[in-house]
Amino acid sequence: MTLAEIQHAIEELPEDEQTELATWVAERYHPGWDEQIERDFSPGGAGMELLQHVKDQVQKGESRPFSAGRRRA
Repeated sequence: MTLAEIQHAIEELPEDEQTELATWVAERYHPGWDEQIERDFSPGGAGMELLQHVKDQVQKGESRPFSAGRRRA
């Protein structure tokens, strides 16, 4: 079966079965994603520069951590 055939078959599924399939795919690859995130945000990892940039923005008051909640207008 080709990728195009699989995509077409998925589009033909009822919405609840598409949701079930999406959940299955996410669970199947979840451990790999966790491992990649752990590597990226460990000392020397690819995400450390981004993390430091976000921390700098928070210190400057340009951003707020999620834990601070939404700003009130």
